[in-house]
Amino acid sequence: MERIGFLSFGHWGPGQGSRTRTAGEALVQGIELAVAAEELGVDGAFFRVHHFARQQASPFPLLAAIAARTHRIEIGTGVIDMRYENPLYMAEEAAATDLISGGRLQLGISRGSPEPARQGASAFGYVPLDGETDADMARRHTEVFRKAITGAGVAEADPRYAGAATGLLPVQPQSPGLAERIWWGAGTRKTAVWAAELGMNLMSSTLLTEDTGVPFHELQAEQIQLFRDTWQAAGHSHEPRISVSRSVLPIVDDEDRRYFAGSALRDGRDQVGIIDGFTARFGKSYVGEPDRLAEELAADSAVQAADTLLLTVPNQLGVEFNAKLLGHLARHIAPSLGWIPSNR
Repeated sequence: MERIGFLSFGHWGPGQGSRTRTAGEALVQGIELAVAAEELGVDGAFFRVHHFARQQASPFPLLAAIAARTHRIEIGTGVIDMRYENPLYMAEEAAATDLISGGRLQLGISRGSPEPARQGASAFGYVPLDGETDADMARRHTEVFRKAITGAGVAEADPRYAGAATGLLPVQPQSPGLAERIWWGAGTRKTAVWAAELGMNLMSSTLLTEDTGVPFHELQAEQIQLFRDTWQAAGHSHEPRISVSRSVLPIVDDEDRRYFAGSALRDGRDQVGIIDGFTARFGKSYVGEPDRLAEELAADSAVQAADTLLLTVPNQLGVEFNAKLLGHLARHIAPSLGWIPSNR
């Protein structure tokens, strides 16, 4: 395990016990947690993007603010739903954020997950073309975005206002190296193979929208191996990155016991359900004493196969609690997986 990071869904609301009651608090606390994580030696601060919900929705202002407050930690998304995106405007925002960070942006994108709004992307002005599915539209937006961040021309120059230039103009700014730091959030083995063929890194979460009857971590490890094999066969010139997400909640003190000791998350089993008409397998949560969690994660074949572990955090418990949680993970669990703090 080369890197660990946190993944925040950026929930906010007035629920009982919430320490993140407004959108403003969620944003400011996201910045503060990233600063605290960097001080602990954690490698990444990632945020989920979800529309029409009380969660983080527009990541680039948040990531740019974190970039301006930090120096080393990677900043990223897990993931941006490409059905909703103007790919050229997104290319400009991503490049600007990456330049502010000094090349630390790790951008997770995908077709996205079910949203609270029916046909929500159409409210943003994006509707599939004739014969397209929502997934096809997301991939079309992705293709345009990826070309734009490599400097490909996308709009015809007007010589009257472009210094007599002709041909196609690229969007500006450009950030060298950003194209190699795009991750595809793959929910199946098939989409992982597709991402590898195109040279995108692999971001795999605690959910796969397929089920073969084997434990979640074994199915995810198979997905990772297929990705690696396809990447090698494609002959890409750079090494891929692979991340998996896990919910890891160490119980160390009375506060932790109050929140998690009686939680149903301690069930310790995968769950199977239906999402968008497909059978999906959800990975288990890891809840308990640090020594036991270290042993369980060491036996997780997908965690062992990935180079980056993203730890989902209960962000509504506030910065102080989540910084403590990350500290326990960094001191008592991650080193047993081979991880070395970046601030050492």
